Amino acid sequence: MQPYTQNWTQVTEFIMVGFAGVHEAHLLFFTLFLTMYVFTVVENVAIILVVGLDQRLRRPMYFFLTHLSCLEILYTSVTVPKMLAGLIGVDGGKNISFTGCLSQLFIFTFLGATECFLLAAMAYDRYVAICMPLRYGALVSWGTCIRLAAACWLVGFLTPTLPIYLMSQLTFCGPNIINHFFCDASPLLALSCSDVALKETVDFMVSLAVLLVSSVVIAVSYSNILWTLLHIRLAAERRKAFSTCAAHLTVVSLFYGTLFFMYVRTKVASSINFNKVVSVFYSIVTPMLNPLIYSLRNKEVKGALGRAFSLKSLKEQ
Repeated sequence: MQPYTQNWTQVTEFIMVGFAGVHEAHLLFFTLFLTMYVFTVVENVAIILVVGLDQRLRRPMYFFLTHLSCLEILYTSVTVPKMLAGLIGVDGGKNISFTGCLSQLFIFTFLGATECFLLAAMAYDRYVAICMPLRYGALVSWGTCIRLAAACWLVGFLTPTLPIYLMSQLTFCGPNIINHFFCDASPLLALSCSDVALKETVDFMVSLAVLLVSSVVIAVSYSNILWTLLHIRLAAERRKAFSTCAAHLTVVSLFYGTLFFMYVRTKVASSINFNKVVSVFYSIVTPMLNPLIYSLRNKEVKGALGRAFSLKSLKEQ
């Protein structure tokens, strides 16, 4: 928190430093992040199209995967294009208005919270499918899927409401340099000349509630799944199932581990550069990995993609 004096005026615009220490390698970073962003968008659009066009994939699991793909496209698009503009020195690429900054933070938090709840819903879906296959149709009906997905989006949208309102009530009287590549809560609070104790406490409680509730659902679901898999008699099937679960849990652990590190704490971060690296993982890396782990390793999705390309080739001939 910056000390307040009556001579200072309210900040109306911020400048995001981004990766300021990489002047000599800014083109390398730009190419790397642009490639990751394009790859994320392309693979998620491919999943949405394939699931939408292939009748064989009209099942609850793929319903949730399309929602996850939509989320990943939006989630990365909130921050990455602005970061890329700043890296290559586009005019105004590093500048963002106070309203724009709060809007970016709101949308980013909304989508991040929605993803947490959606991952929990997907874990529950897999738990019922593997542990209670005979009751799957009754417990995970299309009506249930639609209600679960709607609840994820609604609760995710409500999550940042109070934190963003409290942020809007703080006074920012300079400096206006955000030492980050997007408008995150921690670097913003470091610039405020108001008392941020209440805001930090609310952020901590909201983040803890979202991450704890969703991660407990995921942990319980996958614990039951692993217990069920241990009783599979065929070693080959057991290894295949364990490989799939391990891949899912690796990506989920990376996502949740970085989020817990960043947001479940009460003090404004001091190691800003390290926080940027951590932020890259949950805002860019995991959205790129999720489609690969959840969808593109799946035989049914790969089969649908193969059929789609085969049909396209036949039409061209």
